[in-house]
Amino acid sequence: MDFETWLLKIGKSARSARSYAGSVSGVISNWTMEAGLTNCSLMEIRSAKKFSRLANKIKNIEIFKLRNSKGNGMYSSALNAYAAYLSDITAEDIQEDITELLGDSTIDQTEKVMLVNARVGQGKFRQQLINQWQCCALTGFGDTRFLIASHIKPWKHSDNQERLDSFNGLLLIPNLDKVFDLGFITFASDGSIVISGELENAPMLGVDPGMGIKLGDNHQVYMAYHRENVFEKHTVMCG
Repeated sequence: MDFETWLLKIGKSARSARSYAGSVSGVISNWTMEAGLTNCSLMEIRSAKKFSRLANKIKNIEIFKLRNSKGNGMYSSALNAYAAYLSDITAEDIQEDITELLGDSTIDQTEKVMLVNARVGQGKFRQQLINQWQCCALTGFGDTRFLIASHIKPWKHSDNQERLDSFNGLLLIPNLDKVFDLGFITFASDGSIVISGELENAPMLGVDPGMGIKLGDNHQVYMAYHRENVFEKHTVMCG
């Protein structure tokens, strides 16, 4: 599945899908090659990890920062969408994270098992979230067979203690887990939902401006990270 088709599949309008795909394959690729960061189109990069590292450098290119600012964050949104696309179609992030954990000689076997289980959404981390939330933190849906243990501060940016900390997690139904994980919703310190203007067809995904969650003091540092570093800030709608 190509990038534009994937964008349409996840609910982007035809216009947005063309704009994002054209930006990544066109001007952003050109800026990246002119800056000497790569010698090929970004569309030729098929590794989620490699692209994520490159995207951080691209966002520091002066012309990118200038044009992105004038475009109200459109170019950074396009980069983030392509990173999500690569992660979705390859599941590479999970595979590489597990391989890295298994090869880490500084972690004992017991902790490795706990971390691997947490990475795939099972084990002690998931059970702690079930004990803490009892149901979907947003909807109250209580059949835990359908609920996903979602990290608030993303796995790749957390240390091993944070990866196992139940306060760095929400228990969510699958559609809301995905929307939260991709940064299209986040939560204010009082637990009220904040919806990105980038999220199209929010009601069809079960996202309602009146939603909210109960955040404890220990959740706040993780949710603050999510608001500042994961959430798609371009044109927001507050609940």
